Amino acid sequence: DERIYIAVLLGGDAGLRRGEVIGLEQTDCDLRRGLLNVQRSEWNGHVTPTKGMECRVVPMTARLRAALGGHRHLRGDRVLHGEAGQTITSGVIKRWMQRTQRRARLKATGGIHILRHTFCSHLAMKGAPALSIQRLAGHKNLQTTLRYMHLSPGETERAIRLLEADHTVAVGDILETGTPRL
Repeated sequence: DERIYIAVLLGGDAGLRRGEVIGLEQTDCDLRRGLLNVQRSEWNGHVTPTKGMECRVVPMTARLRAALGGHRHLRGDRVLHGEAGQTITSGVIKRWMQRTQRRARLKATGGIHILRHTFCSHLAMKGAPALSIQRLAGHKNLQTTLRYMHLSPGETERAIRLLEADHTVAVGDILETGTPRL
């Protein structure tokens, strides 16, 4: 089901919360520029601002952009919808995630927040600055972002190796490599 795939990508490739996935409207998806405007959330049938009360813009990955581009529909304003075009609920998202988790032979909890956690953790492991992750995730406090930033095995070793990397020294318009002269 392409709707489930899109829900997974919105959590894992864009870091959206469950309510933001449900509340995302087609007009929030700028496919030409590859941007998502995250400006609302839905909780128990009520549309509210996002948890941080601020809109954010999240660049789309190529696969999210392709999936959203292939999913344009006339069933309503929302990106994701039920079988008859109705607004989806948290229960629908939970069932979709359980189905996906079973197919992947994972524990079928139905939780989608793990995708947001994975989004933030993967960015951290690939070297994204904490402030960029904070902005993409919509965290008001950097401490919240830091809770998501678990280091994978070997990351501390990789960090130390950065100190041993070849030094590059820029001189005017010429780029020189090697050991800088003191």
